[in-house]
Amino acid sequence: MKHTIAVIVNDQPGVLQRVSGLFGRRGFNIESITVGASEEAGLSRMVIVTSGDDHTLEQITKQLYKLIDVIKVIDLSANPMVSRELALIKVQAEPSARPEILGVVDTFRASVVDIATHSLMVQVVGDTEKIDAMIELLKPYGIREISRTGVTALNRGNVK
Repeated sequence: MKHTIAVIVNDQPGVLQRVSGLFGRRGFNIESITVGASEEAGLSRMVIVTSGDDHTLEQITKQLYKLIDVIKVIDLSANPMVSRELALIKVQAEPSARPEILGVVDTFRASVVDIATHSLMVQVVGDTEKIDAMIELLKPYGIREISRTGVTALNRGNVK
């Protein structure tokens, strides 16, 4: 079972390393991790996607709270949430194949952000499944490079 958790931490050097090290030492896998400034000065928000049962999530939460710079741990997946990921995909695009590729881009409400003589770079934003589906449809044309941001998420509505 996938869990998306937000970890509010002090914005200090080494915090990311300590959090990711905790996961590694305990044998917990990080499927995705993003870090950025939070709504409060001096604090950062980490959004971590991991998998495991409820007991595993409980253990992760307890271990995170033992780290001195961790302020709050929030199980985002316990409530309705909005999650997004961004991907840049460079795809082989000979002029004859471009109309088909542009059809895929339009279907996914993605955008072309760079055009070269033999390739296109596409930007797509959405949930992980949307990005995975777009990559699968672009594979037959020849994907040259992919860069993905990882998941970022917030709970919907008034839940904090």
